[in-house]
Amino acid sequence: MSRIGRMPVTIPAGVQVTVDGSHVHVKGPNGELDRVFSPKIAIGLEDGHLVVRRSSELAEERALHGTTRAIIANMVTGVSTGFTKTLEIDGVGYRPDMDGKTLILYVGYSHPVRVEPPQGISFEVDTKARQIRVKGFDREQVGQIAANIREVRSPEPYKGKGIHYLGERIRRKAGKSGKAKK
Repeated sequence: MSRIGRMPVTIPAGVQVTVDGSHVHVKGPNGELDRVFSPKIAIGLEDGHLVVRRSSELAEERALHGTTRAIIANMVTGVSTGFTKTLEIDGVGYRPDMDGKTLILYVGYSHPVRVEPPQGISFEVDTKARQIRVKGFDREQVGQIAANIREVRSPEPYKGKGIHYLGERIRRKAGKSGKAKK
């Protein structure tokens, strides 16, 4: 039995969960999320908790069991408290800025890079620390938008310049070592 899959998902106050077969709808103060899961996994409401069960020990169902429970737990957490990813910018002259809701990145190109937030995502910029916070209620979307921003100027291995996650360790390479011998 999956250790993650067998744990019930606690539904906090202010969050409404509707289960219709393999379709789960979660509504909370931050927003609403819908998802259709595999019909091989049984999802049910019991005593204010969501319970995920599988019918057999097939490898595919074992794999789906813990994954389904984790996704549902992320949906419940997202609509109640939300998720945040923090990115840092390193490099001389590199900086983030905001224009209304639009994120503007000055990262060494001949033009500033503008990033429009999709529905349900917001950006916060700390110009002194050169940090960008991506906030939202859908964990997958927050992670994908943060990855897209990082991709604008990935950290390079020689000087470490670029956009990286807060706390990410960048593998550094040695530069040239001087004159070549004849």
